[in-house]
Amino acid sequence: MLKYAVKNPNSAIGIVGPSWRQTKHIISRIAALCRKLPPGIAFKPQKTQIHFANGSSIEAYPNNPETIRGPTLHVVYADEFNFVGNDQELYDAILYTLGATDGKFVCSSTPWHTDSVFFKIFNHRDFGDFKTSHVTVEQALSPNGPLKPNIIQKIKTQMGDDPSRWKREMEAEWFEDDNVWLTQSLIASCVGTQQNCGQELREFFPDMPKRGKFYAGLDLAQTRDYSVLAVIERDDDRLYLRHLKIFPQPTVYATVLGYIKALQDRWNGFERIRIDFTREGPSFIADMEAAGIHNAEGVNFSVPRKSEMASLLKQRMLNKQFFYPLLNWERPYRGDICTELNVERYDLRKDGNVGFSHPWGTHDDVFWSIALAVYATADMGPEPFIAVIPRG
Repeated sequence: MLKYAVKNPNSAIGIVGPSWRQTKHIISRIAALCRKLPPGIAFKPQKTQIHFANGSSIEAYPNNPETIRGPTLHVVYADEFNFVGNDQELYDAILYTLGATDGKFVCSSTPWHTDSVFFKIFNHRDFGDFKTSHVTVEQALSPNGPLKPNIIQKIKTQMGDDPSRWKREMEAEWFEDDNVWLTQSLIASCVGTQQNCGQELREFFPDMPKRGKFYAGLDLAQTRDYSVLAVIERDDDRLYLRHLKIFPQPTVYATVLGYIKALQDRWNGFERIRIDFTREGPSFIADMEAAGIHNAEGVNFSVPRKSEMASLLKQRMLNKQFFYPLLNWERPYRGDICTELNVERYDLRKDGNVGFSHPWGTHDDVFWSIALAVYATADMGPEPFIAVIPRG
């Protein structure tokens, strides 16, 4: 994009992405490259736009078809296009915009779901006029690319026996197991943008005071897994993920307690906190009460209860009642919210219950903390009881 702006005077270039935060991140990366240009080529970059002495400009636009339809643009670049929930509407608006200038559309993405424009660009004959490029991890390894073999080996070990994730992120292939609980297309459709939920969702910082109806879910762990806190805000019949905290291993319960207490005080309390008390939960809830943390309830992670929680989460997503910002993180492990929600597998057991699991080497703590937080917004009835009555 930078080269095109410099080489083609009076060019208007638009940048879009699945979230406003990610789109502005692309602008910041281009701005960093601008500082390496000779003096006089580019003016001082701003947060959402960069202007050049030759009359060209690069500007970030929200993920909103109405916004991108208005300006006259010569190039539009869509980053992580396979994660845009309203991709067909956005793509149609981009074509209208570029039609006035006979402009260029450029997009890139990690492969995600197949019910998307990005998938069609690579696989459907109607998009045969696109020039495509497929870069795998082998092609990007040093010395031909920026990736270091030792780091890639660590990532491969971290992904364990989750071949779908390795194929998507490292081999750039579309792949999804048949038994995932939340499909990739459903997950992408619930990324909170102005278009699908009326606002560009952003994570709330824990040190900033907030007001709202907050519900939390805490999935406790010890040494092998991670303790994760998810906080959801309820606004009428909609739920928004506002905060996600992954605590490092091994879990120090005093640290978790202190974090929740501080968050409760800054955010004017929680309507309810639901906690996995299968192992340490009962004593931890007592410690929460002693620390002045209110409205904590334990949830026994039995097979029927887990099915109830996972089903409620899925139903809220299908009904377009639960949305989340497009989060990613590097610590305490490398991850992103879409992958974490896609990690849970299910199977139908002989007794009629639905069993849940995740591939070895992966973590489902984020999934269950979010499920707990969504479950905290609903009343919890008695746990289902199945009795076996012997024959006569």
